[in-house]
Amino acid sequence: MLSTGETSQTLDRGLTVLSLLAAHPDGLSAAEIAEELATARAVVYRLLRTLEVHRLIGRADTRYVLGIGVAELASRLRPRLQAAVLPVLRRLSSQTNSTAILTVADGDEALVLLTEEPAGSTFHIAMREGVRRPLGLGADGVAILAGRPAADQEPKDIARARARGYAVTAGELQSGAVGVAAPIVTSDWATASVGVVQLGSKLTDVTVPTAVMAAAADAASRLAGVPGRD
Repeated sequence: MLSTGETSQTLDRGLTVLSLLAAHPDGLSAAEIAEELATARAVVYRLLRTLEVHRLIGRADTRYVLGIGVAELASRLRPRLQAAVLPVLRRLSSQTNSTAILTVADGDEALVLLTEEPAGSTFHIAMREGVRRPLGLGADGVAILAGRPAADQEPKDIARARARGYAVTAGELQSGAVGVAAPIVTSDWATASVGVVQLGSKLTDVTVPTAVMAAAADAASRLAGVPGRD
């Protein structure tokens, strides 16, 4: 965790609770959260009650899970995400002669939010905006998971993608299609990725991963308010 000055311990703990729950889709008990935070249960109960009031968490029996308020906040980010990343997708599509995609995590699903098809291509693979699939299926979802801290017993393809900075899958979503994607990293918990989908049974153009990673870095800079190149 980076620190450049004084921080609010209470806010820091509350955000840590949200991160913990995001990493545990089945939820955590108050005792488990207290153990993770190394904090007294009385303090944890106050944190949980405050987060619950704001609908950032909810309860399933005795376990706490992320609440609908988190999804509502994320939905308000999407228009900004689309506006910032569209020029990046257009450039990436042109560079790679492929369909470029912006994918976001929506719970444990990958949601294709935006696509850009190559203007001069005779043959290419089209991707429909709004398509959902499990987050661990396809290069775009794997890239998002690779942009997060390592988890116990995570699949090897996620660890491999984290190590090299991008994910590659072939024929996983559609026979004859190759996907390459990199996470948009604005924190230690990625929620989006930029990628391309190409015709083929394997990745043959070694320049594509570099272009995809550069596009993801550009998207991250734009979202952080640093102007990119159009």
